[in-house]
Amino acid sequence: MRAAKIDRNQPEIVQALRSMGCSVQHLHSVGQGCPDLLCAIQGLNFLVEVKDGIQPPSKQALTSDQVDWHSQWRAPVHVVNSIYQAVELVKKLIGERE
Repeated sequence: MRAAKIDRNQPEIVQALRSMGCSVQHLHSVGQGCPDLLCAIQGLNFLVEVKDGIQPPSKQALTSDQVDWHSQWRAPVHVVNSIYQAVELVKKLIGERE
């Protein structure tokens, strides 16, 4: 198994999520297609796969392991490639609960 690596923008996305009040647990080292982040806010848990938005679309595609993992998980896995997308995701999730 290769060493776990993170996308260039993952630290800034984690910082943005935490600044919105999210708890964030890194999962990227699990590998085997597991999403990068386990997040929670206001009693809601959600999974986030981070992709580097400055990479071409072919480099942002899910790996075959990620496709398999996501398809077998019985809840959504949210893919974000920017701080903006992460912030909008949290706003949407919170809004759905109100």
